[in-house]
Amino acid sequence: MAATPTEAAVIDALKRVLDPDRRQDVVSLGMVKGLAVRDGHVGFSLEVEAKRGPHLEPLRKAAEKAVEALPGVLSVTAVLTAERAGAPAAAARAPGAGPAGGPNSPGGKQLVPGVKHIVAVASGKGGVGKSTTATNLAMALAGKGLKIGILDADIYGPSQPRMMGISGRPQSPDGKTLMPMSNYGVKVMSMGFLVPEDTPMIWRGPMVMGALEQMMRDVAWGELDVLVVDMPPGTGDAQLTMAQRVPLAGAIIVSTPQDIALIDARKGLNMFRKVDVPVLGIVENMSYHVCSNCGHVEHIFGHGGAKAEAAKTGVDFLGELPLHIVIRETSDGGRPIVISEPEGAHAKAYRAIADKVWAKLSGGDAPRAAPRIVVS
Repeated sequence: MAATPTEAAVIDALKRVLDPDRRQDVVSLGMVKGLAVRDGHVGFSLEVEAKRGPHLEPLRKAAEKAVEALPGVLSVTAVLTAERAGAPAAAARAPGAGPAGGPNSPGGKQLVPGVKHIVAVASGKGGVGKSTTATNLAMALAGKGLKIGILDADIYGPSQPRMMGISGRPQSPDGKTLMPMSNYGVKVMSMGFLVPEDTPMIWRGPMVMGALEQMMRDVAWGELDVLVVDMPPGTGDAQLTMAQRVPLAGAIIVSTPQDIALIDARKGLNMFRKVDVPVLGIVENMSYHVCSNCGHVEHIFGHGGAKAEAAKTGVDFLGELPLHIVIRETSDGGRPIVISEPEGAHAKAYRAIADKVWAKLSGGDAPRAAPRIVVS
């Protein structure tokens, strides 16, 4: 078995990669940032000027290739990051207002051209069913005839490839722009498409943000009515920076009913408010459990806590969803419940939430009818 590569070996390999404009190696130029090497998995970023970023994809690929050639390397992930000097702060917005300057745009500048609304699905903590909610919400919106995409922003624990039943790697026809993967008529991009499922992500904050910006800016999303962003759990640097940099039309907070989860949900809600992102409402997940044998209803985590929190904080309560094995099984199997059992009570609950969300985004416009996709 080949020896595990060291940071020194990676640096030596990168010294053979030349910046095409400056004709010096990327190490001497100080471009290599956030290098992390663990158990054969290597990650790093190349810091470049913002104006050169769109033209340096060949440099990024050359850096990955140089490190991949080292003995013992199992995977390499390199991202381009660009510091924008003097970037203005996002304009303040009144609570409940859309992004300043129009859809998907603080100040009128689009980060993702063609996308009308970007909606974050977030939670104050992990394990509350945020990704399941984001997936089924996207399916419900797509069922209205809307053009929908999902961005899996959870770099450390991407789950959308499995939940959406998608495998493989995205293609890049021009070497600069990635084509999103798709299933059930919904476009999807996730770090899970770019690294093996069992590969740990060992990146620091700047690398995470660089990757997220690339998945927004350098993916050919095309025309979308809504891009649903499956946010990482918590309220750390990645979440705050995402909320500040991405022109979000609004955020949806997912929580379970118990007090400890609601405390964290409140933190997430307050984070969005502090950066002037409208909170569209709160969803109570795992609200109750119905016994599959006798139909008895149990409130394992309590009940109604999220609804009470919504009233207390002055935001809308979007709905409640049960703790049910079928929702878990269909999510794990890549067949979201809204698609696999469209006439069931669970799918109807997700569609009711989607109705409220779309009404907020569109100002009450009636959704377009579309044929429903059914998976047998």
